[in-house]
Amino acid sequence: MKLFLLGILTMILFVSAPVSKPITGNWKTIDDETGKAKSIVYLFMKTDGKLYGRIIKLYKEPNEDQDPICDKCTDARKDKKIIGMEIVKALKKDGNTWYADDGILDPHNGKVYDCKMWLDEKDPNKLNVRGYISFIYRTQTWHRME
Repeated sequence: MKLFLLGILTMILFVSAPVSKPITGNWKTIDDETGKAKSIVYLFMKTDGKLYGRIIKLYKEPNEDQDPICDKCTDARKDKKIIGMEIVKALKKDGNTWYADDGILDPHNGKVYDCKMWLDEKDPNKLNVRGYISFIYRTQTWHRME
């Protein structure tokens, strides 16, 4: 009887334990100023164990260039197409946070920012993405695409 009760208790704890979702996959980026969807970014791991991200879709108005280039970029991405561009580079994991100096590019203004990312504690389908320089930062919430 004791083994039966222990088995039931173990199953209840196992079923009720939160399942950690990976940070990798497709994420819809939301502009923190306008609240509008901007793009879909595919986050993936490379063999170095670090996190990277590539833009796979842009949400543009019909009168805007649907396949723009990054004319404001100042590094090797200058004048390259934004769709397909790697904008998240070499984020390392520390606990529940991914981070890197010069870890994220905003192709809209061509600036590269230090970056931190972490899954929302209450909703693993939301990703907090913070770009910052020194103590000045902006945080966006990205939404997991199923």
